Amino acid sequence: MRIHLFVLLSLIGLAGNAQTAEELVKSVKSKLDRVTNYSATGKMKTNVIFLKAPIAKVQVYFKKPNQLRILNEKGISFIPKGSMNMDLSQLFIDPAGFDLLDLGADKKTGWRIIKLLPRDPVSEVVLSTIYVDAAVGLIRRSSTTTRENGTFELEMSYGTFAEYGLADKVIFSFNSQEYKLPKGITFDYDDGSGKKSGATGKPTKGRVEIQYTNYQINRGVPDSVFR
Repeated sequence: MRIHLFVLLSLIGLAGNAQTAEELVKSVKSKLDRVTNYSATGKMKTNVIFLKAPIAKVQVYFKKPNQLRILNEKGISFIPKGSMNMDLSQLFIDPAGFDLLDLGADKKTGWRIIKLLPRDPVSEVVLSTIYVDAAVGLIRRSSTTTRENGTFELEMSYGTFAEYGLADKVIFSFNSQEYKLPKGITFDYDDGSGKKSGATGKPTKGRVEIQYTNYQINRGVPDSVFR
């Protein structure tokens, strides 16, 4: 019985690895393509060294191809420009615009690591890396390096809306020292830990976490929401 179980698990593993990078990306995109628009409610927690923001309820609106807006009841929504708007579908608007590099499976998680290299030499995105759970066709983690605003990372947890590629929880992180604030705006927020930005000379991680409680998918979102 143990031998049969071992063989079965081995075959399942081989079947997952048999998928090419192109097939995995196509599987992920097929889920995301089902969503043309959505509105969602959730709670957002912001932890940035130069900005003090309370946990707040948010309303998130998305409309293809690239419109996204986060309305915060507290009035503060710190999402760095150039961060792909915390929306994975932005990676796959033009799949033909990337060369794919398959790095195989991560040793700890088994997720396939695929690098997306933009073919446009002047693209704002320099490199994207996605960690794909091949068994379910979902991206669990991604990292995107941009020319102007450093590297952004996303971690996704899925539940009720996984069939649409929509996460129940998103953690967005970035190096706050690499992020360029709008001209004329400066912050220096002391969080009480005694460590201030630049004190160690190492990048300070900024973190934005959204826990979604509900999605309304493909029910229409007016353009006026994004103005």
